[in-house]
Amino acid sequence: MIIGLGALAAVVAGAKAPATGFHQDGVRIPMMAFAVLGSCINLYMIWKIRSLRSRPSSQWRHQPITRQRLWWEGVQITLAVITLFLVLAEFLGHRYIFRLVG
Repeated sequence: MIIGLGALAAVVAGAKAPATGFHQDGVRIPMMAFAVLGSCINLYMIWKIRSLRSRPSSQWRHQPITRQRLWWEGVQITLAVITLFLVLAEFLGHRYIFRLVG
């Protein structure tokens, strides 16, 4: 969060030079990669849980899913998708702000 606020403050102040500190490429790119990897793993695990839960072979031991568990799965999916969109927006925004398109 501090990194994002620092980047926002730099853009508002009119930064036109390459970023330094926490927002430099050596820190920013691995953090974005970890965020994408974590989100993809999270989405895969929820998909796998739901697909295993719906298999005919697991129906005999199927217990009703609580509303709270379904709600938390929905929250996890939402946060993972938001993370992917924010990483994409940061990537495209960074290229646009520093005119790296070309």
